[in-house]
Amino acid sequence: MAVTGAATLMGPALLHGETAMAAARQPQTPEPATNDYYAIPKAQGLKLTGAFLDEISHDIPHQNWGPREWEQDFKYMKAIGIDTVIVIRSGYRKFLTYPSEYLMKKRGAYAPSLDLIELFLTLSDKYGMKFYFGLYDSGHYWDTGDMSWELEDNKYVIEEVWKRYGSRHKSFGGWYLSTEISRQTKGAINTFYQMGKMCKDISNNLPTFISPWIDGKKAVAAASTDLKKSDAVSVEAHEREWNEIFDGIHSVVNAVAFQDGHIDYDELDAFFQVNKKLADRYGMECWTNAETFDRDMPIKFLPIKFDKLRMKLEAAQRCHYDKAITFEFSHFMSPQSAYIQAHHLYERYKEYFQIK
Repeated sequence: MAVTGAATLMGPALLHGETAMAAARQPQTPEPATNDYYAIPKAQGLKLTGAFLDEISHDIPHQNWGPREWEQDFKYMKAIGIDTVIVIRSGYRKFLTYPSEYLMKKRGAYAPSLDLIELFLTLSDKYGMKFYFGLYDSGHYWDTGDMSWELEDNKYVIEEVWKRYGSRHKSFGGWYLSTEISRQTKGAINTFYQMGKMCKDISNNLPTFISPWIDGKKAVAAASTDLKKSDAVSVEAHEREWNEIFDGIHSVVNAVAFQDGHIDYDELDAFFQVNKKLADRYGMECWTNAETFDRDMPIKFLPIKFDKLRMKLEAAQRCHYDKAITFEFSHFMSPQSAYIQAHHLYERYKEYFQIK
């Protein structure tokens, strides 16, 4: 009994000590930071106001979203000031974003389970965004190097899409001529001109734009293990070749959004200044396509380090660009992306631009 009584008296004290030790082992909530540790001025870059929508891709994974996930992404985009969305391509080879009667019959394209164009336009209407329709990419240009192949199918796609969606949705605000080039390319000037003219003629002159890449040191194939190449274009050659291209297309192309990821960060200003000078010369708007994926890593492709995105947007601001769009929000910057790094990039972007 004496032993039992002693144990009874000691039990609570021992239990209290064990409870205290267990509590000490639990992770503690840190005190709120009193300093955000920023070492540079904030909000010195050009804010993103446009984003590509990529659901027809061949080098990044599909996230298999439905209407609920897409609507949530529109909310996330709207929250940081994005007012323009662009379907990067309405179809690629046999995969489609909408049930195109022409392409399913002519090219044997596969019927999609969702009409993404209807969905994106409905969400653009709802959230007050401008929607740009990206044309069809047959793949023939990539196979042959001749852009002229893209004209025939797109004649029908432009007409089909305008009749199906253009007259019903107030958000249908323009066209993206989705074939990408970096330099003088066989058939490019005539193809851009003809496609731009067809888009404008059918839609009462809605704006069009292109998004070429700069043939810089990081312009290597996605399937390659290389990160850089030795035969990069010079600033002088870039200016000379694009002066000729703009001269041939400026009457039907309203804006150019050069991709910004193929050159090094200390080259940004030199190329950006040339792009802006040429766009001004031909009365075109100069946008930047700020890539939110990283080209400096052997894993292709992961969300970009925030400082790299910041430097690119700051260069666009210094060079007085008109607009910044990104490829691509949903995979590389969205809080619901499959990549956790994208969630954090969204938060760092908000901190830098002081968005609540």
